[in-house]
This record gives sequence, C-alpha cells and structure tokens, in this order.
Amino acid sequence: MCLSTTPSGPAHPHAPHACPAHTLSPAQRQRIAVQALAGTVPITELADQHDVSRRFVYRQQALADRALADAFDPPVADTAVLFHLPVTPHWIHQLVLGLVLIGHCPLRGVVEICRDLFDYDLSLGTVHNLVRKAVAPARAANARTDLGPVRVGAHDEIFQNGRPVLVGVDTRSTYCYLLSLEDHRDADTWGTRLLELKDRGLAPDAVVADAGRGLRAGLAVALPEVPCRSDVFHAVHAVHAVVQRLENRAYRALDACDRLRHQVARRVRRGQPSDPALDARLARAADDEARAIARADQVALLAQWLRHDVLALAGPSHPDRLALFEFVRTELDARMPAAPDLLGLLVRYLRGQRDDLLAFAAELDDAFAALADPLDLDPGVVRELFAVTGLPDDDRRRWPRETVLRATRGEHYYPLAHAVDGIRRRTVRASSLAENLNSRLRGYFFLRRQLGHEYLALLQFFLNHRRFVRSTRAERAGHSPAEVLTGQPHPHWLELLGFTRFSRT
Repeated sequence: MCLSTTPSGPAHPHAPHACPAHTLSPAQRQRIAVQALAGTVPITELADQHDVSRRFVYRQQALADRALADAFDPPVADTAVLFHLPVTPHWIHQLVLGLVLIGHCPLRGVVEICRDLFDYDLSLGTVHNLVRKAVAPARAANARTDLGPVRVGAHDEIFQNGRPVLVGVDTRSTYCYLLSLEDHRDADTWGTRLLELKDRGLAPDAVVADAGRGLRAGLAVALPEVPCRSDVFHAVHAVHAVVQRLENRAYRALDACDRLRHQVARRVRRGQPSDPALDARLARAADDEARAIARADQVALLAQWLRHDVLALAGPSHPDRLALFEFVRTELDARMPAAPDLLGLLVRYLRGQRDDLLAFAAELDDAFAALADPLDLDPGVVRELFAVTGLPDDDRRRWPRETVLRATRGEHYYPLAHAVDGIRRRTVRASSLAENLNSRLRGYFFLRRQLGHEYLALLQFFLNHRRFVRSTRAERAGHSPAEVLTGQPHPHWLELLGFTRFSRT
C-alpha cells in the first residue's frame, strides 16, 4: 500500500490562515518588547519586521514596562498605612450588623472583636440594642415588597428549640416571603400567616410542600384556589429510607446465616456428628436470607423506577406516569405482608400523594402541547427534545439523539431548544429552595437558643436584600432576591437601613 505524503489542499476551503502574532515564541515577544522600550527601532519598523500590528508591539511594550516596574518597586511594608478609616458611632453600628449578619458572629464575639482589634469597648447589651435598632427599618422594607410576582411558592417548617418556624420561598427568585416563629404549626396558624401575605399580593399559581397536615389545611383555607403539589424530594427520600432499612435487614440475615454455617463447618472439621437442630436452624436461616435479599433487591429496583422514570423531570407523559406509579405502588403493596412495619406506611403515603406528586407532569404535557400546536408538531417531538437537552454534554447518549433532532427540525431546532429550556426552568417538582433556606438559617440559629420575631424579621430582610455574588442562574448573579422578584433595583441593604456606607476617596 502506498500513501501519498503530498497534501492535496487545505483541510477546509474557508480555514483562516494563522495570525503571525500567534506564531511568535515568548523569546521573540520579549525581544520585541525590549527593542520597543529602548527606542532604538521605530514602532512601525518593528511591526513590519515581524508582520504584526503596531498595537501588538505597544501591548508587548506595556507588558515589559509593568514587569520592570514590579521588579524595581520596593515591597509595601506590613506596617504601611493603606488607608484611613473614620470610626464613628454610625460606622460601629454598621460593623456590628455586618459581623452578625454577614459573618454569623455571636454577640459576645462582636464585643471581643471590637475590644481586641479596635480597642473599643462595647457591652453585650449595647450590641443587642444596636442589632435591635435595625429591626424597624428592616420590617418596613419587608412589608413594602409586592408579592404579586410570586408564581410558585415552596413552603416548609423548621424547628428551633422545639418551636416551629414557618417558611415560604419564591422558587424563581429565592425571595423569602414568610419566616415566622410560632407556637403551633396547625391549620389556623398557617392560614393566618397566609391571609396576611394575601393582603400583600400573594397569589401563586401553585405551592410545593411536603405532606404536613397543618400546612396543607391552612393553605386550603387561606388560598383555596391554589393547588398544593407534593414535594418529590420527600417522596424519594421516604422510599430510599425504606430500601436502606430492608438492605440492613438483609445484611443481618446474611450474618446470622454465616454464623450458623461456620458452626456446621466447625463440627465437620472436628469430626463431630451433625446436629439435627443446628441443621434445621441453618435451613430456616438460609430461607430467611434468600427472602430478605430478594425483598431488598426488588424494592430497591422499584425505588429506582420511581425516581428515574416516574418522578424524573424528563420522562413519559402524565397518563403513562400514572400507570407506572400505580404499578410500583401495587408491587410494593404485594410485598407489604413480608415487612408491614416498613412498607405499610410507605404504600399509604404513595396512595394518598399520587396526584399531587405527578401534578408537574400534567403541567409539562400542557406546556409541550402549547409549544407543538402552532408548529403542527407531535408533542412527543418536543418531549424528546426536552429529554435530550437535559442530558449532560459529556453523556454519550445525547449526541446521536440530538443529531437526529437537528436534522429533522432544521431551522426550528434552536428556537425549540430555547423554549424547552424555559419550560425546564419554570417547572418545580420539589421544595428544595425552602430546604436550602433552612440550611442557611441553621448557621444563624445555632448561635442562640431562643429566637424572637425581631431577629427573624432582620434575618428575612438581610437574606432578601443581600446580592448574590455568583449563581448558576444568570438572572440571579449580582442581584438580590428582592431585585429578581420585582425586577427593580434597590440600594445596598445597609443603605436601606438608613446608613451611609464608607467609601475610600
């Protein structure tokens, strides 16, 4: 076989030629910079010699100039004064709030920092009063926010020292519109707080929550027209908790059977006659072992189907999900006599929560149909695009399916892909944002045993008006939850409290 080594032509007729500046080595760039700094060769001539632009030469000259300046500038001493800070009572108040809210600092820690770093004595009572003084403007800012833009809310309950804290969060902006310490979490308490929020414009399209009775009953009384969807996370967590306990029982059955097998093997090694009672116990243990392993494996498989097929964001249509859900529940019900203490409660939970758990799938079907009808498409095509674009870029299952969709949809592919991405962002299956807020609140709650309404009002204000430094959602980065919710910018949270922030001049 003969292979020609002569290239037949460029790899691509439109391939651009390499830029000369890109082909220069670091040593060549350094020589250009030195000659430009020395001034012995005009800039235009240097550029012509190396077939580059004058702008490129000036850029190398600036790089070399900065490098020389950094090399010969004396290092700044650790004792050098960087800037002067006018410490006033006004600034001390801001420092206290920053330490408590940003730094999660306990009140006694604030006292210690002011004493050790600023040589300024503050009593514990003074720190408490400074924090409490910010509550009134914080409450006023909380009350001014219009809750009309909230479309899907996530409700939950968190406990501190045995008392419930009712939580409500907007799933799009993460704005916390409810953070209330209560004595009870019954329907009356939830209903009262939701009616107060209704007066501020709260009228969501849906609420996502767990199966708490008081929470759901209060929502039904205060906002009867708002459906309450079940939280997928809690359902999956409950199923996997049962799977884990069944697997633990299977491991215990394995250990019990192994111990009996070792006893039988030891008698054989010693030449002792067989023990009928021991053999009977081993036979029963082997049967228990086989049943426990099979039961754990079967329930684990059903749990995987429930999580990855029935309750997954991308999946079959709503009627198909209902059928699959009923299949899983029926199979679990059939195995309930073998473990009634574990499977009984789970089966009852799934039976009562089916429609609420799968409400998001019905919403997806409506969204797919609304997107497909104007283009005279089968909604199944939109569903496939929804599933494919949700796969990770490094998933090898994605690209063959996406290639087919690109070829069949043509110019409609990118608008459809953008539209289904919007559907994905709007679809809410879990109250995970409420759980996320609960985890953030724990960083404050552990600092004190007792919570008060005033402290929670200040926390709610701070979390809603503090801007995100970064976020996986582009619309949140650099904005506060209040700004994302209302679409209106607002001053810094310290300025909202009436302070003037320090700025170096």
